[in-house]
Amino acid sequence: MIEIVIVSIVAFFASILTFFSGFGLGTILTPVMVLFFPIEIAISVTAVVHLLNNLFKIILIGKNVNWKLLAKFGFPAIVGAFFGAKLLYSLSLENNFIEYELLGISFSTTLVNLVVAVLLLFFVVLEFIPFKKEGFDKSWIPIGGVLSGFFGGLSGNQGALRSAFLIRLNLSKELFIATGVAIACVVDLTRIPVYLAGMPEGLLIEQSELLFTASFTAFMGAYLGRKSLKKITLGHIQIVVAVLITAISILLMLGLI
Repeated sequence: MIEIVIVSIVAFFASILTFFSGFGLGTILTPVMVLFFPIEIAISVTAVVHLLNNLFKIILIGKNVNWKLLAKFGFPAIVGAFFGAKLLYSLSLENNFIEYELLGISFSTTLVNLVVAVLLLFFVVLEFIPFKKEGFDKSWIPIGGVLSGFFGGLSGNQGALRSAFLIRLNLSKELFIATGVAIACVVDLTRIPVYLAGMPEGLLIEQSELLFTASFTAFMGAYLGRKSLKKITLGHIQIVVAVLITAISILLMLGLI
């Protein structure tokens, strides 16, 4: 029972926070799930909550989806997500830990998280390079889709990479958020069946109460976020994205998420 309360509270506040950035619910929720479940089950259950929440967002803001961008970014993301999810169960993550010391404190993280963190920090740095103002080479869009889908399938961290690419396309705030949500849905619909194929039968039924309450509170968070959308500018969203990407990168490097 305590896990349901904790997970639901985290889902609510994470959903509000991440409505504008386009990512973060899975990244924030997965470490909490890991407190109660093995990593594979934690990622799988979180992915279901993530999908249901994004489908609810589509109902709220789906009219703003850029379908052309969804095709260019989303289809490569599907391919990446499939192979990333397959790799999750072919790798023994316990054998891919990297341990190090910083200021006398020992930290441990996985190779996957370290790679994702470095990529994320790379995109944050790009945001402050002057040539960014001159435009963004659209040929990178499919590559961004493959990378975000692959690491989303492998570790559950797809959104930050996706937003790092999309934020550079000078979309309106409505297009940025709605298109990001639509891409997240197609990635989730790809990776979840792969996850569940390797899970014990009846997993979703067994965790139905947790899934219902966490999804419901995430819906409420998304609804409140939608209500606040008109008060938020694209500049605010860019700042939120940069700050969250930096914070998540550091936490991934330290093995704290």
